[in-house]
Amino acid sequence: MTLLSMALRNLGRNRRRTALAASSVAIAILLVVFMQGMVGGFLGSIVKNYTKNEVGHVNIVTEEYRERERFSPVDAAIPDSSVVIRALEGAPGLEGAKFAERIRFGVILSAGANSKAALGLAGDPVTEKGLLMLDRNVLEGGRYIEGPGETILGEALARDLGLAVGDTLKVLTERSDYGMGFKKFRVVGVFRTRVNTLDNAVFQIGLDDARSLLAMGAGAQQVLAMLPDYRDADKAARTMEKVLAERGLSGLSVRSWTAMGDFPRFILMAESVYFWMYVIVAFLGAFIITNIMMMVVLERKKEIGLLKSMGMPNREVLALFLAEGTLMGLVGSAVGSALGLAMNVVMGKVGLDLTSAMSSFSWPMDNVVYFTVSLPWTVAIFLIGVAVSMAVAYLPSRSAARMNPIDAIRSA
Repeated sequence: MTLLSMALRNLGRNRRRTALAASSVAIAILLVVFMQGMVGGFLGSIVKNYTKNEVGHVNIVTEEYRERERFSPVDAAIPDSSVVIRALEGAPGLEGAKFAERIRFGVILSAGANSKAALGLAGDPVTEKGLLMLDRNVLEGGRYIEGPGETILGEALARDLGLAVGDTLKVLTERSDYGMGFKKFRVVGVFRTRVNTLDNAVFQIGLDDARSLLAMGAGAQQVLAMLPDYRDADKAARTMEKVLAERGLSGLSVRSWTAMGDFPRFILMAESVYFWMYVIVAFLGAFIITNIMMMVVLERKKEIGLLKSMGMPNREVLALFLAEGTLMGLVGSAVGSALGLAMNVVMGKVGLDLTSAMSSFSWPMDNVVYFTVSLPWTVAIFLIGVAVSMAVAYLPSRSAARMNPIDAIRSA
């Protein structure tokens, strides 16, 4: 009889105790897998709500623009940004990626005798509904941009300029050819986010209007890529660099969000902290195996003494009891991983709607958190559960292996 078959037979001798140990591990691993999906969903939502307004998961600009990025230079734009998007859409390794063209530029706004410096944001209105999301904050009586010559602006900015829905806004700025650009827009909406940097200084127009105002032709300063999973950004950035080089599109700088600013450090640190939390929870769930194995060793002293007196070496006794503890952890980890994965699949489709909890916070953001579903992570957590079960079963197993056979038989 092999050690594995002996271990399986021994586990069946007290099925209730075996089920208790496996259930404890299963609950712990279920919680860990569910936590991983939830935490991944929350971190993904945080990253999305940051990157959609700033740099995207992957940010593509010209090398010249990257050098002067803080000035948002309009003379360093990608000459034809749509060519870049067409080259990347559907490329192997970039399935599911969504792309957006965006322009940021400084202007002087005026209405009547009032004038004020402001920041212009421009992009495709339909695309920006899923990125900037300012359409959600437009006050009653106004609407979002739908056509050329239309604009929306922050509530405080509109108040300073004395503007209301239906009024005309005059925009003066420096063009990409260093001439002066001037254009009139009709205010179709005023938004309120309660964020000073937006309400006091931002107005939004369509991409074509910005190109006309800035003499940018078919260009845009940035191409933003949003990925299904923010963790794939570094790999996607390398793929994009390769694809663009193969298409002969040179002079472009492609960077993942992880390489831009200090924010990524916080996310990466949080992921590291949560990983060790997963290990601790798995350890606590598997710790019951230690107690059960200690009881088993004490109950089976005579059996251990007989096995050793019949010639079973210490290493095989160790392996036998270690196999019993590991099998309990393996079954529990498998059940817990399967149930946790199923729960994450459901929450990944349904999502956790935090709209009511965020009702007092008007920042334009996606309030629905979709849990992540990661088969590699689930397998990793399953393996953690098995490894922890093996680790906590080691001391009782070693105690059994070190027993003196004569003393074990006499004390039984």
